[in-house]
Order: sequence, then C-alpha cells, then structure tokens
Amino acid sequence: MSKTPSDRIPEPGQGKRGEEGHIGYLLRQAAAAHRHRMEKALATFGITPPQFVVLTMLNAYPGRSNADLARVALLTPQTVSVIVANLERSGLIGRRPHAVHGRIRHIDLTEKGVALLEDASATVERVDDGLLAGLMPAEEEIVRRWLVFAAIGAA
Repeated sequence: MSKTPSDRIPEPGQGKRGEEGHIGYLLRQAAAAHRHRMEKALATFGITPPQFVVLTMLNAYPGRSNADLARVALLTPQTVSVIVANLERSGLIGRRPHAVHGRIRHIDLTEKGVALLEDASATVERVDDGLLAGLMPAEEEIVRRWLVFAAIGAA
C-alpha cells in the first residue's frame, strides 16, 4: 500500500515541524539537527559532542570535579565519569587530588587536550556559522539572549 500525501511525515519546516509547531519541539528538532552536524564535524578529531562540551568547560573552568562538570555540561554524573575516563585514557585531560577531600579529583586539560580543543573549536565555529547563516549580527544577539533567557527561565 502506498502512502498518500496526508500519510507522509512532514519534513522539518513543514506543518507542526515548522513555524506552527510548539516552541519546545522546535528547540528539540533544532538541537537534534545541530547535534548531527556536530557529530560529523567532531568525528575527524575522534571525539563526540559531549566530549567536546566537557573539554570546552574544562578550558573555561579548569580544575573542576566530575560533579561540577556534570552540572555545567548538562550531562549525568555517570556520563561524565565515562567521558572523563575516556579523555584521560586519550591523554587529553589529567586528574589531581583535591587538597581537602580525598575522593574528589580536580580535572584539567593537558597540552594535548588544549591543542585538540583549539583545532576542534575552529571546526565547531564553522558549524555554528552555518547554523547562524542568514542572520544579521543584531538578530544573532537576539537569538543568543533568548536562548539564555529560556535556559534561566526554565531553571
């Protein structure tokens, strides 16, 4: 039995997958498309988007613990534990003991991690540029402000 036009699932941008869709769904749809592009771009460097986020957050906030990274990277503690173990095994990060709490370990980028992050960030910037293509700088600023507002308001 062949599908009639009304049986087909609309493409992104059409129907409820377009401007008449719920904003939460549209955010999720955009995030999924962006993640797919990021996966392809970061595969060249042998890292995943969540690993890139962890490296980026460690670069911005060095010496954080697994728990801190989970919060700032928006990942579960279990996922961060696996990511940290894999990044450490790859030589991209190093861990050192906390001065007071024996079970807590500070995590930092290694020189190799910094170099990889610099290269990967240039590629990610191109992915982001594609995402923002067609927007004027003022429009990009509005989008960025709205996304931050949405995140703060949802907290």
